[in-house]
Amino acid sequence: MKAIVLESADKPVALKEVDKPTLQPGEALVKLKAAALNRRDYWITIGKYAGIKYPAILGSDGAGIVYEVGDDKDKYLLDNEVIINPGCGWGDDEHFQSNDFKILGLPDDGTFAEYVKVGVDQLFPKPAHLNWEQAAALPLAGLTAYRALVIKGRAKKGEKVLITGVGSGTGTFALQWAVAAGCKVFVTSGSGEKIDRAKKLGASAGVNYKAQDWAEQLLHLSGGFDIIIDSALGDGFAKLPDLCNPGGRIVIFGGTAGNIPQLNGRKIFWRQLQIIGTMMGSPADFKAMVDFLNRHQVVPVTDEVFALADAAKAIAKMEHSTQFGKIVLSC
Repeated sequence: MKAIVLESADKPVALKEVDKPTLQPGEALVKLKAAALNRRDYWITIGKYAGIKYPAILGSDGAGIVYEVGDDKDKYLLDNEVIINPGCGWGDDEHFQSNDFKILGLPDDGTFAEYVKVGVDQLFPKPAHLNWEQAAALPLAGLTAYRALVIKGRAKKGEKVLITGVGSGTGTFALQWAVAAGCKVFVTSGSGEKIDRAKKLGASAGVNYKAQDWAEQLLHLSGGFDIIIDSALGDGFAKLPDLCNPGGRIVIFGGTAGNIPQLNGRKIFWRQLQIIGTMMGSPADFKAMVDFLNRHQVVPVTDEVFALADAAKAIAKMEHSTQFGKIVLSC
């Protein structure tokens, strides 16, 4: 089969012929129709991710058709149209992942290929209202944003939500989930064009975080937030507690702008604020996300679709963060 292979951090990814995976009981081989990029794929290509092994087939997101199963009892899955939950080994506690948790695409070979091997329990029916590219865009970023907003943030209809960095895959999903949940949503971005696109998706207003008074603008526009979804951290994080209403929740994942700076803890405890960490989500979260998407007929935002052979171009685009929504590979 053909696959995009990374042989080292100092070499670009390349399309190569590799062996098709062999299955064990409880596993399925999915013939991929589309795969999507995540920020972790870019970090792996430049050698800045934990536990990198070479050669590697990257890719955590995928949608396709079940081609083969490793056990007769799973034959009912053959020819089914599916999306893949990229997380495996979450464990028994819904609050946090186990030490055995891993994400498809590293250490196991991922979805930038014609076929991928996954556990049968990682397969979910493809939402009928989505095309292949939209379905492939959903899993990792959609799940991360859903858990952040709904499970950890406990979003309720009518609450005010701030999403920082709205152009990213997770930021765009957080916007879509919050709008569907009936929240009043505000966004930040370094791009006026991305703010305009966010408004078309239902955001009430947006502010350019490059402005000196971005936090003051947001406070004036909103009057304060019940939930803030932030994946940047960095120096600007120090202003987020001041934007929260009493009892507000700041939910964090990622850290593209650096570490959390020094904070005034008195503001946090006096106003009963919560700073909550999250990443990915459990199988129960994944099912809940898919049910939510189907119920509200949400359509993931895809920025651009590349051919599998052009994966290097897709990764280069992600490096510069010019996308709005998800970058997708057609397999």
